[in-house]
Amino acid sequence: MLLISLAGLPALAAAAEAKERRLLYVASPGIRNYVEFGGVGVLVFDIEQGHRFVKRIPTFGETPGVEAENVKGICASARTGRLYVSTIKRLLCLDLVTEKPLWNREYAGGCDRMALSPNGKLIYLPSLEKEFWNVIDAGTGDVITKITTNSGSHNTVYGPDGARVYLGGLKSPYLFVADTRSHTAEPKVGPFGGVIRPFTVNGAQTLAYVCVNDLLGFEIGDLKTGKVLHRIEIPGFKPGPVKRHGCPSHGVGLTPDEREVWVCDGFNERVHVFDNRTLPPRYLTSLKLREQPGWVTFSIDGKYAYPSTGEVFDTKSKELRVALSDEQGRPVHSEKLLEIDFRDGKPVRTGDQFGIGHQR
Repeated sequence: MLLISLAGLPALAAAAEAKERRLLYVASPGIRNYVEFGGVGVLVFDIEQGHRFVKRIPTFGETPGVEAENVKGICASARTGRLYVSTIKRLLCLDLVTEKPLWNREYAGGCDRMALSPNGKLIYLPSLEKEFWNVIDAGTGDVITKITTNSGSHNTVYGPDGARVYLGGLKSPYLFVADTRSHTAEPKVGPFGGVIRPFTVNGAQTLAYVCVNDLLGFEIGDLKTGKVLHRIEIPGFKPGPVKRHGCPSHGVGLTPDEREVWVCDGFNERVHVFDNRTLPPRYLTSLKLREQPGWVTFSIDGKYAYPSTGEVFDTKSKELRVALSDEQGRPVHSEKLLEIDFRDGKPVRTGDQFGIGHQR
């Protein structure tokens, strides 16, 4: 029996080594340049171990007397094994296996929240609230072309089919849609009820869920007809002064199964949940947070919700599971985070900083 047991040990060890590991990558400073919410770097948490802090991956460093750069976006590709982090000035590319920088590029006009193509080859990188988006070769960081919208470039969502990219600016009530073959964009959806803030799309790319200025709630636009279908206000709550972003709701996401919409509420320090199985979505409940939220996204399997205030909620029960903290015990807050899964030490799938629907 001992010989059989010993003979089986290599197979058992190999099976253990092949086990997948689900990790949450959180870029910091992900709330403006506030280093008190996690310092500087990419913080990694083990999802299946109670979101336990694992490590900190160096990014831009901290220089005494020099303010940290605001992190503006995060995205990754399992196909290419690369992680990208943007700040107001630059775009950094890291190898997910070695965790070493591959390149670090600054761009004229600055950088904002970018999006990566499903095949990992292209990045649509907005300038910092200016007139244009840069189309970037994700391998080299080189600029391929520029798309000018004059809309105050800000948030960017790559469609799941890779054929379209959705461009939201801080100076326009229209959502622009770019063709990824011609790299041209037109104002396809709107006008919405105000300037477009955070937004997301469903997996079929038929609907856009959009936060707009001066609305505690969200609007829904038809990506096929270009019309605005619904304006949903949060029942039982009133807007008030917010610390950041200047709008009542900054952050909206779909659970991967698209059954629910989660929307942020800064003044009331809550995230509100809506049943999305009917249109317009129906209000379900509200969850109290430890600070004012400015973002929300989800784990790949949809089990966990991640508001930017660092709490981890069970999406089914709506119960709080844990609040993220770093190796110094500081509360971790960030609007720039996503899940990356590994097998045998190599990335096999990645989530998204936006709560994009997965149903096609």
